[in-house]
Amino acid sequence: MNILLVEDEPNVASLLHRCLSEDNHKIGIATNGKMGLDAALSNNYDLILLDIMLPELSGLEVLEQLQLNKNTTPVILLTALNTTEMLVKGLNMGADDYIVKPFKIEEIKARINALKRRLDKRNTDHDHKSAKTLGFQNLSLNDREKKVYRANTEIKLTATEFKLLKYLLENKDRVLSRENILEKVWGVDYDLGTNVVDVYINYLRKKINDTPDNRIIHTIIGMGYVIRS
Repeated sequence: MNILLVEDEPNVASLLHRCLSEDNHKIGIATNGKMGLDAALSNNYDLILLDIMLPELSGLEVLEQLQLNKNTTPVILLTALNTTEMLVKGLNMGADDYIVKPFKIEEIKARINALKRRLDKRNTDHDHKSAKTLGFQNLSLNDREKKVYRANTEIKLTATEFKLLKYLLENKDRVLSRENILEKVWGVDYDLGTNVVDVYINYLRKKINDTPDNRIIHTIIGMGYVIRS
């Protein structure tokens, strides 16, 4: 994979560059937010590893600019700020995942490999399958065009929100546990104490106008989530 690493700590950047290069990834390095943003917008990367605390522009400011420029490259945040508010803000701004420092290099490798498998499968599906449309009531998802509509109004979703909605629609009327969702949408075994699934379910509900009077995504207490009437 072609990976952009935006990290201002030399020791961390050197470790990641060495270890990821051993797995045949091509690593570009930017040492501040402005350099990282310029590199992301001028090159085609498969993944961006983005530190939050950066000089020039913070990681969250870089995320904001990537969204404004409609850059859909997957982003994993690297952060020493293990606070729910900061992490939720980063996810809400378009990041696909986060890893808290200090981290184990095996964890980063596992998540990158899982992302690569998803990208390979998506590309294969795109090349060999016709357009796939999923729907429920007045909600529809076009897998090939990566578009979602509710009541004929297009809804803009991040890549992770799209994958989550697709998985729910593929399993209508089936209660999906958080473990199921983490494995199928994020692709790796996560710490089950994480609330990332709940956070993204809330994002989806807000974006598709899933109100209590008009709800299709239901919470089954102690079991998980399901799309049904």
